[in-house]
Amino acid sequence: MASEAAKDLARKQKAQRRAEKERKRTSTDPNDWGRWRQFTEAYKRTDEVDPTTKWWMLGAALGVAAIILVIGFLLNMAWWAFVPLAIMSALLASLMVLTRKARTAMYTRYNGQPGSAEVALSMLNKRKYTYDLGIAATRELDIVHRVLGPCGILLIGEGAPGRTRKLLAEQARRHNQVSYGTTVNSIVLGDAANQVKLADLQKYIQKMPKVMEPYQVTEVQQRLKALNARNQLPLPKGPLPTPKGINRALRGR
Repeated sequence: MASEAAKDLARKQKAQRRAEKERKRTSTDPNDWGRWRQFTEAYKRTDEVDPTTKWWMLGAALGVAAIILVIGFLLNMAWWAFVPLAIMSALLASLMVLTRKARTAMYTRYNGQPGSAEVALSMLNKRKYTYDLGIAATRELDIVHRVLGPCGILLIGEGAPGRTRKLLAEQARRHNQVSYGTTVNSIVLGDAANQVKLADLQKYIQKMPKVMEPYQVTEVQQRLKALNARNQLPLPKGPLPTPKGINRALRGR
């Protein structure tokens, strides 16, 4: 009996493993993808926006490989001894080009769409920064997002400049009421003068003056919970997050 029960359990476990493997194979969730598929999907999406990506990757790979082989030749060493290093370096160079191109392609794809700020905010160091999407909005899809970190509280507006600035001013007043002296800044996302471009948003936030220590950030985060409850709105979501592997690559991990 015990032997039959063990065999039955083994069959069930095997069937579960097969089912899980098949689910991941057909899944559209980046969290279920392997690393190779993550980079493959990143390449496909990037190539749709920038068809020159493959040529830049190929050029970088061939260039780096040629340099390494030439160095081996100049050192009077057997050129074939440098082949493995040349291959690995060529792959690394092509992935670096893909990473750079993928970042640019994401900004190009989502620029101007409601919720596009999420593309840049998702690349912030999560140990230092937290962000809340769509803390306030209008019927015309003017949206305000919030970033909390060493820079204090930063409100980011998307939409028509006139309506967005009015919405930002209202949210700044509300945040000042509960932040107790914490710096509250606001910007408008866009390509016009006095606005911050989507492609520059991450660097803009990281370069802002440091006005808060980690323990202060935690304290302010607790005080903002009540404001979050009052501001919570059923907003349409912004662009889909990028695959987990590509976000990790873009952050340099």
